[in-house]
Amino acid sequence: MADFTPEQLQAWPLFASLSAEQCTQLLDRHLQSSHGPEQVFVMEQDWGESLFLLRSGMAKVRTYTADGDEVVMSVLGEGDVFGEMAALDGAARSADVVALTPVTLVKLRAAPFAALLQQDAGFALALARLEASRLRDLNQRFAIQSGDATTRLLDALAYLARRSSSANDPQAVIPALAQRELGLLAGLARETASRTLSKLRSRGTVEELEAGLRIADLQPLIKRGLLPANSKGG
Repeated sequence: MADFTPEQLQAWPLFASLSAEQCTQLLDRHLQSSHGPEQVFVMEQDWGESLFLLRSGMAKVRTYTADGDEVVMSVLGEGDVFGEMAALDGAARSADVVALTPVTLVKLRAAPFAALLQQDAGFALALARLEASRLRDLNQRFAIQSGDATTRLLDALAYLARRSSSANDPQAVIPALAQRELGLLAGLARETASRTLSKLRSRGTVEELEAGLRIADLQPLIKRGLLPANSKGG
């Protein structure tokens, strides 16, 4: 597997403010690895002094309720980091991170990461923006949990599309995922998610491609307030 270079690290928005020398510091003794779907990288309540960069693929951040029900907190896409909070505050991991598709990971040491956050205001601000974006997504997803099945599934599909795209495009192709995963993200039973997805396909709202799913028509999302009115389909 080709080595991960400082220039490649700089290409991700979180690290764009850093110099090549600073990126070299972050990559000191880094490890790169590939994994298949459903592999668990981080386990809740584990301790760790490393953080991870998702170089390719998608993963989910999950936890469980007191009744043992799985809850998907967020989805990670290319260029996302995870494990950074436990690495910074020394507390146990707050959730599992599990591959949704084949992924490539870069494991980074926490010490250089924490040092650069203190030294470089631009880097610290970029991390704060990333965390704010995640919180905003989480707030919207929880805000619609009382909505109907169609609204919840459309929101989940748009969220997955944005996480699949470096351009944050709600019409990006969503990698083929098990319908159970779509249901978990939308807060729906697998059967309900399957039935709702079939209805969206028949209406032409969602199209099935060889590579996965794509939202073909944004108007139903705009009408439900899931996207701004100036969003354009195509």
